[in-house]
Amino acid sequence: MKCTKLLKQAGAIGAALVMTASPCLAATTDSSAIEPVPGPHGYFVDTYKTNSMDNMSPESNAVIGVLSPFLSIWAPGDSWNNGQKLGDAGKLLLDQNIQICINMTNSRTPEQGLTAYLTDRQNQNWSALDGLGPYETAFKQLSNAGTSLPDAIPADAETKKYSDKGNANGNWADTDSALGSIVQLVNTVRGPHASGNPAKIYYQYMRPFRWSSAVNLLPALKPCASDPMTDGGFPSGHTNAGYLASLALAYAVPERFQQLLANASEIGNYRIIAGMHSPMDVMGGRTMATALAAAALNDPENADLKAQARSQALGTLLTNPGALETMYFEHDGNNAKMYHDRLTYNLPQTGDTTRPMTVPKGAEVLLETRFPYLDADQRRWVLYSTDLPSGYAFLDDAEGWGRLDLYSAANGYGAFNVNVTAFMDASLGGFNAYDEWSNDIYGEGCITKEGTGTLVLSGDNTYTGGVYVNGGTFTAASENAFGHSSVDNHASISETVTGPVTIWGNYAQTSEGTLNLDINSGTDTLEIDGSASLDGVLNVDFTDYPNPASGMVLLSADEITGSFSSIQTTGLAAGHTVAVTAEGVVVQ
Repeated sequence: MKCTKLLKQAGAIGAALVMTASPCLAATTDSSAIEPVPGPHGYFVDTYKTNSMDNMSPESNAVIGVLSPFLSIWAPGDSWNNGQKLGDAGKLLLDQNIQICINMTNSRTPEQGLTAYLTDRQNQNWSALDGLGPYETAFKQLSNAGTSLPDAIPADAETKKYSDKGNANGNWADTDSALGSIVQLVNTVRGPHASGNPAKIYYQYMRPFRWSSAVNLLPALKPCASDPMTDGGFPSGHTNAGYLASLALAYAVPERFQQLLANASEIGNYRIIAGMHSPMDVMGGRTMATALAAAALNDPENADLKAQARSQALGTLLTNPGALETMYFEHDGNNAKMYHDRLTYNLPQTGDTTRPMTVPKGAEVLLETRFPYLDADQRRWVLYSTDLPSGYAFLDDAEGWGRLDLYSAANGYGAFNVNVTAFMDASLGGFNAYDEWSNDIYGEGCITKEGTGTLVLSGDNTYTGGVYVNGGTFTAASENAFGHSSVDNHASISETVTGPVTIWGNYAQTSEGTLNLDINSGTDTLEIDGSASLDGVLNVDFTDYPNPASGMVLLSADEITGSFSSIQTTGLAAGHTVAVTAEGVVVQ
């Protein structure tokens, strides 16, 4: 419990002795932590074009190489049905892998069966568009996207295989449309080197309905079960395609980054519900797609296309929102739980749980448009600090592709392993003007806010290095947004919390600084566990709580020196004022 504060005021009003927060402490983690490590194939982004039927080993084929942790629990045979589970871990994991399929396919509802069929038969690019939410309709219209298959299971589907022929031009969408560059970016990311077929043939891991008759394959998909010699389960091709399309769209439209990822995970999950794939197949598809998307987005040949796609999203697509979305709402906790559960399907950690995270070479490009104000190394630290734990043997590839958690990474840093500077230029708009980091941030580093944009922190933070606001606005949207740090304000700090906000250190505001307090209840207060040095401007908004009790403390500290040069209020009922007193900043 916090000790009772001894509140003092020293010095005359308007003549503050300006104190500064403690110097920014150097973080202890060495920058070598984000240096890339090659896999058996080298660096994936440099070797991704080796993914062809001509290269059939982890050393010669980048996709087979990035999936090679699977070899720690599975030994491929020389045919489709004579591979071997390796050791106790292999038997445990692979038996559970199929049991999950049995459970999911035998609890499948008719509605899930319809979605599973459509996910299988309609183009995965078309399916990926659901993640665009209110922009989905506009995208389909502006790109002439289409499918030849209705949203229903044909009456003869159990005996006839249907295939999606796209729009009237035979395309899923048109590259000469108003959104042609985005369409072409999806096509490029899903290019000739993105197939899962070489890996399927190499790993020779059967589809789940071939492992057990208890797996209830969706009857309408029985015509799609082809030659088992070439129709392996690992990795899932539909999952790979769904994630590739979604990651390409997320690059162009990062405003929908997490929702597109959530939808991609649905595409993968419906492969299990259908009975066509197992969880490990789906995880393999996600892992290879993550690496393939990063490789294509890193390729210098695609630099202009990336820029054009982002420009079309900003100038055309995002100016045409449609009806309110019905799924994948922003900051939906259910989306996050669903996505994270499907990263591992709660399979046990049978491998080394102490392996340090490695960030793959080039993986930072996946966050390039989501965090345009961070440089490449900073985006690598974001990936490093939001990783999956090790020990999921089938995800522990040397480069680190299997352990990336892009959904969490889109919420910003998970730790300040090094000192962080966020320079945001509001004139550039979008995330440069306003962004939120919602992870629970720990670590010994500090955060320095520069530029003119607004950065919001909303996690239950414990970082200790300090907060330095030198430009723009730093907004606290949670009680512990400032971590366990001192705060130095030379620009603007705001809070949007109903209830107390705590600074677990000192607070120093210079004459250039502004503190904005939003008072919504009688418990709203800024509690400073150390000393407060006051100057500059205090703005207090009472619009939602216009008649506070006299004596209500808005800011408290162990010791206060100086005062604000200006105190301004909005919405405060007549007869009340705000002043700095011996008790702190109080309502009178």
